[in-house]
Amino acid sequence: MRDGAARVADWLSVETAVECIVNHMKRLPAEGVPLRHAPGRILSEDITAEIDHPPWPNSAMDGFAVRAEDVRGASRERPVPLRVIEVVPAGGFPSRPIGPREAIRIMTGAPVPDGADGVVRIEHTQPGTGDTVRIMSDMDAGRNIRPRGEDVRAGERLFEAGRRLRPGEIGVLASVGRTTVQVHRRARVALLATGNELVDVEHFEEARSGRRIVNSNSHALAAAVRFAGGEPIDLGIARDDPAHVRALAGRGMDADALVTTAGASVGDHDVVKDALEDLGFDLAFWRVTMRPGSPVSFGTLPRPGGSRLPVFGLPGNPVSALVTFEILVHPALDTMHGMTRPDTRNIRVRVAEPMKSTPSLTHYLRVTLEPADDGLPLARLTGGQGSGMLTSMARADALLIVPLGVSALEAGEIADARLLL
Repeated sequence: MRDGAARVADWLSVETAVECIVNHMKRLPAEGVPLRHAPGRILSEDITAEIDHPPWPNSAMDGFAVRAEDVRGASRERPVPLRVIEVVPAGGFPSRPIGPREAIRIMTGAPVPDGADGVVRIEHTQPGTGDTVRIMSDMDAGRNIRPRGEDVRAGERLFEAGRRLRPGEIGVLASVGRTTVQVHRRARVALLATGNELVDVEHFEEARSGRRIVNSNSHALAAAVRFAGGEPIDLGIARDDPAHVRALAGRGMDADALVTTAGASVGDHDVVKDALEDLGFDLAFWRVTMRPGSPVSFGTLPRPGGSRLPVFGLPGNPVSALVTFEILVHPALDTMHGMTRPDTRNIRVRVAEPMKSTPSLTHYLRVTLEPADDGLPLARLTGGQGSGMLTSMARADALLIVPLGVSALEAGEIADARLLL
């Protein structure tokens, strides 16, 4: 809007704002990556096992492969002697089946010989005379053998598209022979800070002298983008000048999203919206009922070819920028990355101290988490909650959520909190 016309705030609820944002997002294309580069990525393909795992019955213990019928009744008072016919290390294979009153010395993971239906662990045996072993307990009769395909069966659907690849998933993929996987491309997120007062950390002397403030937002948000699985693109610091904002924003048009900080309110020097409107900005909403971070906006810019660039206008206060990124931008990146599994970052906690709130807003309070006897983490404020106190985010384990309509939480109440990973 121009000529001093006031922008009308939408004041969307957090839930409505997230829904609006996610509905504007499209999944990014798939790409094949080596398995070693796949941790943290989101699958774009279903994974089906081609082999059984383990591929053969194998020993779960270091011990002796035996026939259960030969060792039943064995005890320290009545040990059972068996003839040891072979030793099979991990990586080796038995050369023949075992017969009556025979045993094979076997290591954990080694294939179990035909004829054996149990492995007696080494601590339940004693050396016998010559090539024999004495079985001192029958508790392992019929036990300690992992059957073929116990973990994975050939043809089994292991993972579906949309799953984040954690260490467990990576291990399973390796065990079934996958050297590459198809994942969604990482979102490239352009970051644009604005403000005449800002200087990058490389010019800290200007901040030391009191002439400027260090631009911490771009560094913190770049880290947030990486933690969310994306790739940050630093466009630099724009002066409070629409032409400069347009020039720097134009460099981010081939990104998957653009995130601006500061200059997006209604003051005389808040020039970002005007500059973006010159580029064809379509504003979806401005202001959300949350604290910190209510003066947040979202919209899109046109690009050659007809596609549109998602644009997030985050507040300039550093805590507000990080909180709005976590609550509003992170879900957008999850959607672009193809994530379909439920969000597991919210947990239940018990409030350790009284916490006040404004009922017309959803509050996100920075808290530490302590173990408690009832199993629910105990949430305690990190200290001052001002939106300029970036250390409150650095100390926090989670954002405690005080819902809309609630004016206070008392000590001992149960609440939701969003983990900061």
